[in-house]
Amino acid sequence: MTGAKLRILLAGILTAALLSGCLPGGGASMPTQTEGTVPPTQTTLPPETLPPVTIPLETLPPETLPTEQPSPLIVIDAGHQRRGNADPEPIGPGASETKAKVSSGTAGCVSGLNEYELTLMLAEKLALELENRGYRVLMVRTGHDVDLSNAQRAQIANDAGADAFLRIHANGSDDPETNGAMTLCQTPENPYNGGLYAESRALSQSVLDALTAKTGCRKQFVWETDTMSGINWCQVPVTIVEVGYMSNPREDALMATEDYQWKIAEGIADGVDDFFA
Repeated sequence: MTGAKLRILLAGILTAALLSGCLPGGGASMPTQTEGTVPPTQTTLPPETLPPVTIPLETLPPETLPTEQPSPLIVIDAGHQRRGNADPEPIGPGASETKAKVSSGTAGCVSGLNEYELTLMLAEKLALELENRGYRVLMVRTGHDVDLSNAQRAQIANDAGADAFLRIHANGSDDPETNGAMTLCQTPENPYNGGLYAESRALSQSVLDALTAKTGCRKQFVWETDTMSGINWCQVPVTIVEVGYMSNPREDALMATEDYQWKIAEGIADGVDDFFA
């Protein structure tokens, strides 16, 4: 066989081997994406599968920011004053019946403490106790030399928009054996603020229950009456708290002590907590 024929034969064998994949690098190769080929379109998630978007509070306009509700406002009236005022005033808005504007109160049978002095001591301790519990507090008076009628005291609580009005008093009786605490509120038929009866009654009951539980004194009752001008002029929930009898020797001596005064303040504050709970 000539050299030319041999070269032709070898070329044919080599070509056939490459086409059949018998040699390395032979056979069909995987298709590759060439330049300019458009990739498949990506699938879009439905809206409900998208993660939530959180917007930082500082980026929100002021009117959409959450606002914290203010704590309840408690107005405290330390009953009476150094000098009473016997001038008459209506017992309620538009009433023809009148009572003296304010008296100087009773006095301790053994302590010699005046009621207006005791009530301010208690009011100051109660204010501190309530403030420590997070309440806002407004005192009707902080001294003895004032001239505030019962109607004016109620008006202070009304103007402030009090959430509760606590009027602190001490009791007296012709019977020296009488003792214990009571609270007062209006009746449902009160012509001046009967609509506040339910709230005032609940406040009175809560305070009486908690006060007597804290001090251990005798629980009398909630007296519902429409004879108190300091209640009748109120347009906010109100109670008068008679913390004890200054005419009872044992109770008077107790109420003159710092320790018992703090128990009274804590007990009234417990009642306020229960009322708002």
